[in-house]
Amino acid sequence: MKVPSPQENLTPGQDESLDVLTENWKIFQLKKGHRFSTDDLLTAWTAWRFRPDGNRLLDLGCGLGTVGLLTLYKMGETAGLTGVEVQEISYRLAQRTVQFNQLGQRVRLIHSDLRDPSWSDPGETWDVITGSPPYFPLGTAVVSPHPQRAGARMELRGHVGDYVQRASSLLGPDGVFSLCHVAGDPRAMAAIKDSGMVCLSRRDVVFRSGKKPTITLYACAWSGEPKEETPFVIRDEEGEFTEEYLEMRRQMGVPDLKRPLSTRTRS
Repeated sequence: MKVPSPQENLTPGQDESLDVLTENWKIFQLKKGHRFSTDDLLTAWTAWRFRPDGNRLLDLGCGLGTVGLLTLYKMGETAGLTGVEVQEISYRLAQRTVQFNQLGQRVRLIHSDLRDPSWSDPGETWDVITGSPPYFPLGTAVVSPHPQRAGARMELRGHVGDYVQRASSLLGPDGVFSLCHVAGDPRAMAAIKDSGMVCLSRRDVVFRSGKKPTITLYACAWSGEPKEETPFVIRDEEGEFTEEYLEMRRQMGVPDLKRPLSTRTRS
């Protein structure tokens, strides 16, 4: 098997694309695999909203690296990111993204199952932890024949409770955990309560006005007062993007593109 040269490694293959992530960073993705979405952007935005001065960042089940990198982009230049990903194909793509954007001094990627305690040192904690676990238990949705997409969508290696439990064991005393999960699943709030964390915000996301929420964003910490928030609406009844959504994109350094981030959820 031919080992790619450094130059080849930073050039998209025939089945890959190199896409805009922020104004200054790009990301490697498979054309027909799991691709970043609005879910990822909103998870990072929530983390930044509730802990804008985070310095030690951890992304559980980081996949392509989207959530962690978007969060890192909003933090100070001294901030560092650790990403943990079990799927080799996503891990390798994330490695190339880090190399392409020259972020090797700020980003550490670990190829491991987030549930495995051996990848973190005893007593190690983080200021900001993000997680966007698979949304569906096996038997509740169709499993994609593409292994990368299947792992991102279905609970093949852990569920929302595992993410919450792992995050609570690693969150610093003044840290924030940003979680994104499918709307209407009571397991998320149950796991947060069991962990002892306080849910500072539970915000539904409506992809089009008048429709039911698709996902829910959670911000958790060890203390604080819960915040009442109205649903985040992405498109109005006419299908146009709301000013709230466009402003969020601007805040996150995402360019106004002719074809904005996909609003598909774990397709």
